[in-house]
Amino acid sequence: VQLQASGGGLVQTGRSLRLSCAVSGSPFPLRSIGWYRQAPGKQRELVATITTGGNINYADFVKGRFTISRTNAWNMVYLQMNSLKPEDTAVYLCNMIRLERPIVWGQGTQVTVSS
Repeated sequence: VQLQASGGGLVQTGRSLRLSCAVSGSPFPLRSIGWYRQAPGKQRELVATITTGGNINYADFVKGRFTISRTNAWNMVYLQMNSLKPEDTAVYLCNMIRLERPIVWGQGTQVTVSS
């Protein structure tokens, strides 16, 4: 199974972007798919996760601005990012957690928010 993130780009403060995480191969036995980000010189941090049980969690710094969603087949997971701020600038990556399997990370997509 592989993950590929896309949809990043350069936007101005206050604008929106939608990131996509494409899942190739069978993701099962799936537990969750999440979005993380890593800014230069900073640690990787959780942005949002969605579980097969229907639970959705957001980091406090994106609550009310970002929305995670998925297709029914779990072949795509999206991150809708609204009201972007310069501090949202980072490489965004998606990961997959499966039962008794190694965690899978996809290549990231760069998001740059200009002030």
